[in-house]
Amino acid sequence: MAIKCAISSRQKKPVARTGCQKSDMAQSRHMSRYVLHDAREYAGSRLTPGDARCYFAAHSKITMKAPSLEKPPTSISPEQAGAPSALPLVDFSRLRASLTQRCDEESACLALLEQRPYLFALSAAHLAREEEAQMRATIAAVEAVVALPAYRDAVLARSAPIVRFDPGTRGVFLGYDFHLTDGMPQLIEINTNAGGGLLNILLAHALVGGNADAASREDAFVAMFREEWRLQRGDRPLRTVAIVDDDPAGQYLYPEFLLFQALLRRHGLQAEVADAGALTYRDGVLRHGETAIDLVYNRVTDFMLEQPAHAALRHAYLDGAAVVTPHPRAHALYADKRNLAWLCDAARLRQMGAGDAAMAALVRSVPSTVEVAPGNAEALWCERRRLFFKPIHGFGGRGAYRGEKLTRRVWQDIVTGQYVAQAYVPPSERLLCDAATPVSLKVDFRHYVYAGVTQLVAARLYQGQTTNFRTPQGGFAPVLIDG
Repeated sequence: MAIKCAISSRQKKPVARTGCQKSDMAQSRHMSRYVLHDAREYAGSRLTPGDARCYFAAHSKITMKAPSLEKPPTSISPEQAGAPSALPLVDFSRLRASLTQRCDEESACLALLEQRPYLFALSAAHLAREEEAQMRATIAAVEAVVALPAYRDAVLARSAPIVRFDPGTRGVFLGYDFHLTDGMPQLIEINTNAGGGLLNILLAHALVGGNADAASREDAFVAMFREEWRLQRGDRPLRTVAIVDDDPAGQYLYPEFLLFQALLRRHGLQAEVADAGALTYRDGVLRHGETAIDLVYNRVTDFMLEQPAHAALRHAYLDGAAVVTPHPRAHALYADKRNLAWLCDAARLRQMGAGDAAMAALVRSVPSTVEVAPGNAEALWCERRRLFFKPIHGFGGRGAYRGEKLTRRVWQDIVTGQYVAQAYVPPSERLLCDAATPVSLKVDFRHYVYAGVTQLVAARLYQGQTTNFRTPQGGFAPVLIDG
């Protein structure tokens, strides 16, 4: 495929395309602007102006610069901003109470407050019902393609040998990440072991004026783990679960590990947070200390379990001695970034046996993507300003580069480092009005999916090249479906 054909258009209106061709709607910046108003306008709300200005001020030393709670300046009216009369806020007192109530250790909640001031955004993100339905249609199309024998054979043939082992499970917490461009959802990537699901349940529950049922969603997450166990072990009782990562206490989302531990314990399971390197495997049993582990909630980012520290986990997985979810096979089928180059290619999809509806949905919603190779490196360098480069096993924005910022030195690392080049799709933005200066935040939408079904939709508000938790007023945000 000629990359120049795929991504060089500068037309402002959508044009017909075949294969991985993309109209230049991805080049225009769509902004859905929202304005914060006085929190007192919310009838029955416990959130006061002082609550909004101080981020957990009553319970920690952390404060943040909150958006103005006065009426927006006349130069940016709600109508001009394309917003409803008020943007919902998060009741952080309610959120903190939920975290404290659900966590076994008070110190975990204190760590969350004192060390992670930008984990939760102050406001919600809005998503039109039609846009959300388009996202679900894209997810269904991906699931239909992943089920095709030709697709699976092609993926497994190019992947590490470990992916040929099929444990029979699906893999928990697939994350489908979307940007909105001119109101058209674009599937940026798919991730296994997507973090934040449990935190976002509690965040949605803390939305001012909201009625999200946290308990029922938590129950659904536990049922998901039990279903993974049933698929591999049948009717045998599940007793112990380990939430596993490398240096879990040093991970930014460590508080979520502790919340999962507490949740599973409330449902009658023995649960532990464990360092992957501390696991042992002997006599056909995976252990953490003296505890035999039945199921591993796998949060490690060595997706093929190749590192020496993961040898015990790898052997237990391949021997079927423990249920490991998500697992290497799920990552290969869904999250390997090279898959995107096939999912946007109509000819390749047709060759694999995809139906017309799935093929149309994917060609419409997956940005043009190609693998970086010596043969196309020069062409990609010439087109780099319209591209975004990602490592094929990347996660969390690590090693990802906006093409317009590349140097020749970094480019050589990309050419030799197993990357894909994806047409740059700018995210939608939210405009929050500060007392002095409006703050524009980019928006990334995530569907948490299991067995093809969306369990939760959340957003991340941020500034910068990729999603992060370093942006004042940014972080995870609940999503309100409009219409």
